[in-house]
Amino acid sequence: MSLIRAGDLAMLVPEKGRPFIKRVQPGGELQTHRGSIRHDDLIGIPWGSQIRTHLDVCFLVLEPTLRDLLLRISRRSQIIFPKDIGYILLRLSVGPGKTVIEAGTGSGALTTAFAWAVGPQGKVISYDRREDMTSLARENLARVGLDDRVVFRTRDIEDGFEEEDAEALFLDLPKPHLCLTQVRSALRGGATFGAILPTTNQVSELLAELQQHTFALVEVCEISLRYYKPVAARLRPVDRMVAHTGYLVFARSVLCSAEEEALPDDD
Repeated sequence: MSLIRAGDLAMLVPEKGRPFIKRVQPGGELQTHRGSIRHDDLIGIPWGSQIRTHLDVCFLVLEPTLRDLLLRISRRSQIIFPKDIGYILLRLSVGPGKTVIEAGTGSGALTTAFAWAVGPQGKVISYDRREDMTSLARENLARVGLDDRVVFRTRDIEDGFEEEDAEALFLDLPKPHLCLTQVRSALRGGATFGAILPTTNQVSELLAELQQHTFALVEVCEISLRYYKPVAARLRPVDRMVAHTGYLVFARSVLCSAEEEALPDDD
């Protein structure tokens, strides 16, 4: 049986209302309008337990999932939605021990997912040209204990990436088609590339440049998510759904043939 320990992140869920995610610390206390819960009363009890506040209101104590963490990060910009992040992780094959680069850190939602997926032996290198966004993302990663897996670089990627031979790279930028030369220099042969864009004309610009820069297995998609009311006797879709949030573009980096590399310039 897995027990809650000091230092763990815990999600406390009331019967109604917003859950609270807190790091369990000896002597700490969660205070809500439904009453307070002492952290000392959480330490040593099993995950999935129910605990009552001093006002006798019941809370469920759960280990937060990655989705729970992403939906509650501090943000100053639009984050990539969990429904898109799940497919990004799958298509980029981000897993334990991998090295992945991203540009356009923003508030750090995707950075958090990458850091979660690569594990303690992997590494995420995150680029953003704005120091304020880098600082916010660093705070968000530190809050969930994943900041040691991320290298933050405040730099415009038009000047190039510092890394080479990366296994995956993702861009959340308005003009990714202008940065494919830098992308190719950072990726190993056959590595995965991805980008998210809000409009079709941006996607078209990127597709044209992917062809010019010898990328293969290009894919464009969007993901919609529809929830259902979880009532056995009245199972039906809810009234609203998470529809279009962005176009996802994926491709594989392909090495040029010797003949192509030997071709003289048009000049």
